[in-house]
Parts: sequence; C-alpha cells; structure tokens
Amino acid sequence: MLKRLRREFIAITMLLVGLVLAGVLGITFFANAASLRAGADRILDRAVERGVSVGQLGDPTGTMGSDYMLAAVVDISREGAVLVVDETPFDVPLETLRAVILDASSSEASSGRCDEYPVMWKRAETSWGYRIAFLDTYTIDMALRDQAVTNVGVFLASMGALFAIAYVLSGWALRPVERAWRQQRRFVSDASHELKTPLAVILANTQILLKDEGVPEESRRWVESTADEAKHLRDLVEDLLTLARADEREAAGTARESVPEIELAPIVSECCLEFDAVAFERGCTIEQELSDDVRAHVTPDDYGRVVRTLLDNATKYASEGSAVSVRLGRSGRRSRLQVSNFGEVISPEDLEHLFDRFFRTDRARQRTDEGGFGLGLAIARGIVEAAGGTMSATSTAEDGTTMTVVI
Repeated sequence: MLKRLRREFIAITMLLVGLVLAGVLGITFFANAASLRAGADRILDRAVERGVSVGQLGDPTGTMGSDYMLAAVVDISREGAVLVVDETPFDVPLETLRAVILDASSSEASSGRCDEYPVMWKRAETSWGYRIAFLDTYTIDMALRDQAVTNVGVFLASMGALFAIAYVLSGWALRPVERAWRQQRRFVSDASHELKTPLAVILANTQILLKDEGVPEESRRWVESTADEAKHLRDLVEDLLTLARADEREAAGTARESVPEIELAPIVSECCLEFDAVAFERGCTIEQELSDDVRAHVTPDDYGRVVRTLLDNATKYASEGSAVSVRLGRSGRRSRLQVSNFGEVISPEDLEHLFDRFFRTDRARQRTDEGGFGLGLAIARGIVEAAGGTMSATSTAEDGTTMTVVI
C-alpha cells in the first residue's frame, strides 16, 4: 500500500507541475509566434503601401543584413503580366517567384502563406492591377523551430529533475506514515498472537462444561453461546493474523520469482470440487472453463484460499437455479481467474469499498446466519497483491458480478 501511495504521490506531483510547466512554455511559444507573425504582417503592409522592400521592423531600408526578414514587391497588370520587380536583397529563384505569384494572384484572400515555400504574401489592388508583397519567413520558421526544440528540452530536463526531487521528498513525507503503518501491523500481529492462548483456554473450558452432565440444561445454553462466540473470535483472530502476514510479505517486497511457479488449473479444479456440495445446498451449480498450462509465482495454499473465498462469496449470493462460472486462462504473460455469478447487483458505491477490511454490503449485513467479518475479500486481495497481482470486481444486471484475479 505504501509503495502504491508513493507512486501516486509522485504521479500527482509530476502531473500538476508538468501541466503548469507545459502551460507556461506553451504560452511563451505561442506569444512569441504571434509576435513574429504580427511583425511580418506589418512589414508586408509597409511593403505594399510604399512599394519598396523592407527589412525588420524599424529598418525600412533593409540595411541590417540578411539575418532580418526581407520583403520583395511585384506589380502585376490585370492581364497577369509582371510590370515591376522591386530590387531587394531577398534572393528569390525565378521558378519560386512564379509559383508564389500564381498562388497569390489566384487566391480569393488578400493575404496568405505558401505551402511549398517559406514565404508569406499580401496583395493590394492598384490602378494598373495588383501589387503583391512577399516576405521570406525562413528566419521566423527557424526561430520558432529552435524555440520549440528548446522548450521540449527544458520540459524533459525539468520533469527528470522533478521526478528525482519528488522521489526523495515522497520518501521523506511518507516516513511517518510508514512508521505508523509498521506499528499498526506489529500491533495486530502481536495482539492476535496474545489472544490465541486465552481463546484456546475458553474453548477448552466450554467443551469440558458441555461434556459435564452435572451442568443444568438451562445453564447449558449459556455455555453453548459462549463457545460459539469464542469460535467466532478465534476465526477473527486467524483472519487478522493472515492479513498481518500478507502485509508483511508485501512490505518486504520479496521478488515473485523467489516463489516457485505452479500450475493453477489443478488448484482451481480441486476448489470447485470442494464447493460442489455447497453450491447444491444453496441452489446453484458451478461451471468450469479451465485452460491448461496456466502458471504463476504463488504458493498453492495462498492461491487455494483466494479461490475458495471467491467461490464462497459467489455461491452464497448467487440466485437460486443459476450457475457460478469459473474461468481460468492467460492474459499475455499473466494468469487470469474470473469467478462470476448472477444475483443481486452490487451498487457502484459498494464496489469501491468491496475489498476494504471489515466492509460488508447491505445484503450481507441482513444475512447474519452466513457469519463472516467482512475480511474474506480483503485477505484475498492482500494475498494477490503480495504475489504481485491485482484483484478487481464488476457488477451489472446483464453480466452479473465478476471477480477477476490477475497474477
């Protein structure tokens, strides 16, 4: 859980800062592009108005050199003949000039940009025909391209530095949480161990009293009630110990490869066979669809407990006369187990908390004869996550309720 919390902390930090940084760099880029485009438009306006070539803004003579935006002016008769080409340091090849003139003179718009050449143009009507001004935008395009490359480099470098900082800070920020979580696990484990001895004594004493014929019948029911509650408490202690052990394995971060890879189909088949009678008593059946050669790094006892938990819940809440479907197959390099039943649909609000500890849905609370503490699915998910897998649930009226285990 702490590892997942740390990953979420880093992801949220990088997402928020990344969005802000991308916004700032994007605004800067588009503001600069708009400024350069506006400057180019002003140069074209002056070129059309004065009929002379101009350089950068504030340099109408074009004497600042070839590094500045350069314009050329062409006068064209109404018949399409070129009358005057203004002298300019803007060296335009003849074929390029013809293509741009054709593009500008045939366009319905009064200004535009050539698709094939880095040239912007603007056209104005005159007494003899048209005056067309052309502007070399190669410098603008290169400046924007360089800025874009620089912005991408700055963004990637900043995100890399942010990841390193967030990784360090997340470890420091979560240190108190990790210490509290470790203390809680130790407390649960120690308390559960300490409770086992007095519970064993209570159960032994109640068994002795139940066998004693001298105990009055009216008192025997109190002894039986004490024994039943003690058994419930013993089961709860065992569940808490199982959760504590699953948490310890997950916190230790033991490599999955250290656990031998086993065949899963025989385990699932055996569990289904165990629950055939249970399903019959509850008015449903179990249908299996198991693929061979499905393997995973998990212990047989742990995987068996997960399957039994899912089958117990599926048969317990299945509609009478329906079938519980058990499917085992592969999903890429992972194993996928799905246990489905048709019964009362679990609401989206309950689905969000279905794997929480001590959580029970309303329908489960109403069936107190079924027992349980709301720990079964939490234990199953803890086992699955300790093995490096995931566990999820869906519930709809059309497809029923499906529990999915991927390891």
